[in-house]
Amino acid sequence: MPELKDEPTMKDFQNYVTELEQERGFTEQTALQRALHLGEEIGELFKAIRKAEKMKMDENSKVTSVDEELADVLIFVCSIANRYDIDLEKAFREKEEVNKKRVWL
Repeated sequence: MPELKDEPTMKDFQNYVTELEQERGFTEQTALQRALHLGEEIGELFKAIRKAEKMKMDENSKVTSVDEELADVLIFVCSIANRYDIDLEKAFREKEEVNKKRVWL
């Protein structure tokens, strides 16, 4: 079982996801398949937020917590980035440099 070290970097998260996918048998899934799973997890995150905000919901709907669903989203984001050999921290920093020059209304 992979272990995530204390105070991990984004690269540590990406490496952890690589290891957990190997252990759980997800290495053969394509980026498209992982992206579709990410979409499902985002839907579950929305449900968890609705529950947290005490919005009306189907009483039979299985809903977990916002923190659990955010963790699932992060796992799938790392998984997709890994399939495209994207360093998420580098991509984040580069995108923020672009965003700093934008005018936000």
